[in-house]
Amino acid sequence: MKKLILGSQSPRRRDILSFFSVPFEQVFSEFDETQVPFQNDPAAFACEVAERKAISLAERFPDSTILTADTIVYRDGRLFLKPESMQEALVMLSELAGKEHTVYTGVCALRGRLRFSEAESTRVIFHELTDIQIRAYHKQFNPLDKAGAYAIQGGGSIIVKRIEGCYYNIMGLPLNTTRRLLAKVGIDLWEYLKSV
Repeated sequence: MKKLILGSQSPRRRDILSFFSVPFEQVFSEFDETQVPFQNDPAAFACEVAERKAISLAERFPDSTILTADTIVYRDGRLFLKPESMQEALVMLSELAGKEHTVYTGVCALRGRLRFSEAESTRVIFHELTDIQIRAYHKQFNPLDKAGAYAIQGGGSIIVKRIEGCYYNIMGLPLNTTRRLLAKVGIDLWEYLKSV
């Protein structure tokens, strides 16, 4: 098997891929995501960013299999990406509180000339939240490295009323989409199952 590169800084993506015994190296993709314009199609946007990350890493690791992903939050025609400040994070969560939004993760698997990508979506409904609750939440869960300024895992789910779809998609790496794409480039995660 060619070396697998997980092109992401996310500890959550690393943890999800570590559910399997497949050996991989986690590497930061230096691709500037702001280069991709949003054209009112969140799934296509997430896939394009994931693909561009993979292509940039393939130049550095031409003999490796590359896995990349990009997660965004989308509501009413607007993207909620990673906030650039705590104030922006507060505004984001205030706007999402008590409402429904959709999380999209674009995943790309690349090996040589083979490149496959796919987006998965999960519907999320939040509880109503006060400013005090949002500030308390952000004190415990750093929002600056998370699309939409929130985390779903652990106690972070206290703000979530309901989800419809893949839980791991919200964490940043939908399991079955990842399994399908890796299979197309020669890595069968069924062969790397391990017990918890």
